[in-house]
Amino acid sequence: MMMPRPRTLLLLLLLVGVFTASSSASETTVGDGDGDGGQVYIVYLGHLASPDLSESEDGVSAVEFAHHDLLNQVLDDSSSASDMILRSYKRSFNGFAARLTEQEAHELSSMDGVVSVFPSRTHEPLTTRSWDFLSFPQTPTEELPLEGEIIVGMLDTGIWPDSPSFSDAGFGPPPSRWKGACQNFTCNKYEHDFSSMSQKNRSVCNTNHSPLKNVVAYSKIIGARAYRGGSSDGLSPLDDEGHGSHTASTVAGRSVGNVSFGGLAAGVARGAVPGARLAVYKVCWNGGGCGEADILAAFDDAVADGVDVISFSIGGPMPWQYFESAQAIGSFHAMRRGVVTSTAAGNSGLTGGRVCNVAPWMLSVAASSIDRRFVDRIVLGNGETIVGASINTFPTLTNATLAFPANGEKLLRSYLTGLAFASCSWLVVPLTVGPVIRTTWLVLCPPPAKIGHPNDGSGPLAAGAAGVVIVTRAPDVAFVLPLPGLTVTQDEFDRIMAYVNSTSNPVATIDRTETTGNPQAPAAASFSSPGPNLITPAILKPDLSAPGIDIIAAWSMLSSPTGNPNDNRKVQYNIISGTSMVCPHASGAAAYVKSFHRDWSPAMIMSALITTATPMNTPGNSGWTALKYGAGQLSPAKARDPGLVYDASEGDYVAMLCAQGYNTTQLALVTGSNATACAAGSAAGSAGDLNYPTMAARVEPGRNFTVRFPRTATNVGAAGAAYDVKVLLSIEAAKDVDVDVSPSRLEFSAQRQKVSFTVTVSGAAPAEGQVHSAAVVWYNDEHEVRSPVAVYAA
Repeated sequence: MMMPRPRTLLLLLLLVGVFTASSSASETTVGDGDGDGGQVYIVYLGHLASPDLSESEDGVSAVEFAHHDLLNQVLDDSSSASDMILRSYKRSFNGFAARLTEQEAHELSSMDGVVSVFPSRTHEPLTTRSWDFLSFPQTPTEELPLEGEIIVGMLDTGIWPDSPSFSDAGFGPPPSRWKGACQNFTCNKYEHDFSSMSQKNRSVCNTNHSPLKNVVAYSKIIGARAYRGGSSDGLSPLDDEGHGSHTASTVAGRSVGNVSFGGLAAGVARGAVPGARLAVYKVCWNGGGCGEADILAAFDDAVADGVDVISFSIGGPMPWQYFESAQAIGSFHAMRRGVVTSTAAGNSGLTGGRVCNVAPWMLSVAASSIDRRFVDRIVLGNGETIVGASINTFPTLTNATLAFPANGEKLLRSYLTGLAFASCSWLVVPLTVGPVIRTTWLVLCPPPAKIGHPNDGSGPLAAGAAGVVIVTRAPDVAFVLPLPGLTVTQDEFDRIMAYVNSTSNPVATIDRTETTGNPQAPAAASFSSPGPNLITPAILKPDLSAPGIDIIAAWSMLSSPTGNPNDNRKVQYNIISGTSMVCPHASGAAAYVKSFHRDWSPAMIMSALITTATPMNTPGNSGWTALKYGAGQLSPAKARDPGLVYDASEGDYVAMLCAQGYNTTQLALVTGSNATACAAGSAAGSAGDLNYPTMAARVEPGRNFTVRFPRTATNVGAAGAAYDVKVLLSIEAAKDVDVDVSPSRLEFSAQRQKVSFTVTVSGAAPAEGQVHSAAVVWYNDEHEVRSPVAVYAA
């Protein structure tokens, strides 16, 4: 697991986020300062009539000229639009990023032709076993050509192309529709063709008189771009963190045998679609996060380049309104071009946050466990054994002295006269008594005294400690630490402290990590951001769950496994956790389904994944509902043949946005059609009328309610299929709720035929904060098409 870097903003699980008592993920804006300091804003103008590739003599295209003209209308005479605009979006949608004062942004937002103006925030960039756990077999050889037509766009920290997971062996030319580029990065390589040469002639292949001709060796990675601060000039897409390589190999890594992390998680590492191509868009930077201006630029390019799926393991602690969110805007225009966007739900489950990527045209994926855990043990000097978690491949640390660096604690004071520390985050001076470094100390780390202070073992490592024990609020996760150690719960930590206070010579031994089973899997991850959807309460988010705990995948040799500058280890494969890891599982599954159904819309692919998910209302998830784990655990093999799907077009999403309160003027700009209009009054319907594969409703606590969900099923199975319905109710919901489905049987006579039905849910609302759970299941001998229903009180 990647160690916390205080400024790393990916949706992998950061230790600082789970070890602090009340920390929450932060979200900043680019160029923060006073109101007139020139912060970066995104000016979204909606639909782009056609891609603008032309340039005038001074290098400015027609769209860019229009952007300059618009901005100049609000700038004073001392400023120029050409100096303020950082990037124009002109390939897939229309808009630009610019440095503006608050007043200039306000004036722009009220001008004709402008959909929205919002600050460019900096977001969080939130295996050998996970695909097996999902019962998803390795790709048969005969299916590899199908996958070769699929292109997955990775918006992340870049890629380490020399990993065996990204081997180029056996690839032919990229799909003919591909329009992407490799910037400061080598994609297609050139090799010598020996096939028609004698052994004698082969010996002269490196001379100036070689009879050989170079031939193209096509690559798995067919596109690579990088963006920072609105620019791409001179930037490398190489991954210097590891996160982007990890997610890319989870989606589309080749099968690589004998992979492990120091002997842990040994086996074959593979992605969902090893034959698929990768296009890399580096938008996240070590120490700089992932700027929305860059995210939007990457969406603009990826859609125009010709990707089929976009994988987006990035987010924040809370959602934003759709047209004030770079990923919601980018994925909307991706949907219009038939591109599926898969996103992470977020890592704020421990700190009161909510699912962050909630637009109904994007897939939002929560984290769950697999049937494997990594545990470690600390054996105290009195013989007591305490079990924790870690990815600890260091040699056993034997009989180390336990030290507790907290204000007023007698043990540390006796060693460091006059020095006391608020927490391990400030333990950065050498642990010395005179000239001797205490390299036999095992430091006990309570939660940091202040939010944001790292508690990841970096302080004890820098101070020369031998090992560390850290308090965690996510006991279901094992972290890679930069020195021997483990994480324990507060109760377990208190047991250790009771022993420390009972003796004048407290010592302990830490073993190497062991692998155990996890029979309760799949269980919802403690850190995974839950619903409800704060933007559109009638749309259930997250959509489904996928493996996100202790996932092994490719890593960058430019980074240590922890990201700590004092950690000198290098690994080809690393074990990390977070909703960053679940997103590529769903992206890979979407690419897999797309490889068999090239003409399916993004909504159809999302529906196939959601309605075939394995239910998670199991004892291991007691206390959780669909608001935490969505429709259940991803099941890629079933999604290939779902039987029925719930399709939705751009017009359906526009109708939902009308019901949400967006107006005709805004939406006409977004769609580029003057025919776009919002119905008035009751004819506008509700957001819950969207033909979505799940159903949700927010009701007043303790009041009687009735909600209706009109739905239309499209037959993608046998032409003469028929389905009956069954309704499943939780024990609690069955006491207070009735669910009626009309009609109760769907009959089809052709593929792609559509049949409509209505689900009516009525009864007494649950208490505030509680959920009534149900499921509507259409079934026959071949298929079960399951739609969760969640009625919650707030």
